[in-house]
Amino acid sequence: MAGREGDGRQRTSGAGEQAGWAQELLEHLRPAGRDLNRVVAWLGGTAHATVSLRDGTGRLLAGTRVELDETLVADVTSGRIASAALEDRGRHLRLVRVERSGPAPAAVLVVARARPFDRSLSDIVTHAAQVLELLLAGHESTAAGQRLRRATADLRLAILQLLMVADTVSARRVAAGLWPGLLDTDTACVYVVESSPAARDRLAEECLSATGERALVVRCPAVDGHVIVLAPRDTAGQELCSLVARRPGVFVGGSARQGLARTAAAYGQAVSALAVARFRPGRAARYAERTHPERLMDPAVLHDWTAGVLSPLDGLSHHTRAELLATTRLGLEFTAVNAAKVLGVSRNTVRARMGRVESLLRTDFADLTARAAVHLALNVQVGLAEPPPGAGARAGAARLADLLSGPALRTWAVELLGRLDPDGRDLRRTLRTWIAAGGNAERAAQRLGMHAQTVREHVRSAEPVLERQLLAAGGDLYEVVLAHLAAGDLDQPVLHGTKPGHPDSPVHE
Repeated sequence: MAGREGDGRQRTSGAGEQAGWAQELLEHLRPAGRDLNRVVAWLGGTAHATVSLRDGTGRLLAGTRVELDETLVADVTSGRIASAALEDRGRHLRLVRVERSGPAPAAVLVVARARPFDRSLSDIVTHAAQVLELLLAGHESTAAGQRLRRATADLRLAILQLLMVADTVSARRVAAGLWPGLLDTDTACVYVVESSPAARDRLAEECLSATGERALVVRCPAVDGHVIVLAPRDTAGQELCSLVARRPGVFVGGSARQGLARTAAAYGQAVSALAVARFRPGRAARYAERTHPERLMDPAVLHDWTAGVLSPLDGLSHHTRAELLATTRLGLEFTAVNAAKVLGVSRNTVRARMGRVESLLRTDFADLTARAAVHLALNVQVGLAEPPPGAGARAGAARLADLLSGPALRTWAVELLGRLDPDGRDLRRTLRTWIAAGGNAERAAQRLGMHAQTVREHVRSAEPVLERQLLAAGGDLYEVVLAHLAAGDLDQPVLHGTKPGHPDSPVHE
């Protein structure tokens, strides 16, 4: 009778112990506890053993490496045997096969201890192997999902980079495989959504969701906190504004609708609008449908002038010419470093290509008036699908001064710069001097007899008045430079690269 009672107490105690370790093991399957190393450490502590989880190639997945007979390991991982128990050099070993999903080789759980395994410990090892199998499957599924998301993000970036250099044919071809119909459009808007860098990944996913995945959503390669959204649909702007309204500390700037070949220009517009959005109560702004200087110029004369300015590149192969023009367009819009990140090339490549264009045009990109003139020509060149009526009539005779002397353009320039006149600090004088100094605050300060920081403050103060970014080189700044040229506040740039006899050539009589 006593023996039977003892047996009953032993069975009750064993069941209680099993319930205890089983509960502890199950805790490792909770979302907060899914960690291979924690399970292996728990097993080592429970069994008073050294525990190792490794795959068939010998790669340690978790725990401490245990020296083993590799033939035995191969038998277990290959499936020839499911498990093994043995004594080897004073150690008691248990080996259990752990399955893995997909092409990954099976793993083996190894438990080594000084004392023999009893039935309870053997059960613990078997159940621990099952838990590790579940965790491995979850981790590998997560890793596969992350790899897929990275590959998809890289593909989106590649499409954007093709659009940035106006290669719409290749961009459509790449997009058609995963996002059929996404780029079956001639025009689109570009938005730049800004958050903290730490929140950007989540923001990108929310942008995808907000646009119904019917937009090209790209983590900006140049600015860590920016997400670029190229949206063919008109409703995307509203969807993104609604997203921003729900997220404190997030801003969005949008471009005007542009042809796909003008994606780089649209991106510049979106960045410009983003600067305005930071001061708006709704934290959103659309690029103002304002009057741009090129719209006030005679289209035929503008076409002929552009052709003359860029004529030194006509002898290059089509591919080389397109590559140089696209890189220079971005390099003038942004810094060389950021242009390199957007294009996916090195900064030295950007500088070398721009240097070659600078050499061919025999101009100096340190001169802001020259940069503004070349920027104008590049944007006109990419925006013209075909020559306007009357083009070619003034071939070789069109001058920048002619383009800037029209009454409409001069009225625009005087009105724009006149906004600065009421400020008692004479912002207009500071801005004019700063532009003439190539945007260098130190040189401008020397000419003005003031501190360089004061120059920067004056230029920064002019930005909201003119509704244009100035300290960040780009299209906004070049418009203001053209306004100064049209108003007669700056000397016309000399474009040395034009053909001999061209009106803008320095040897023209």
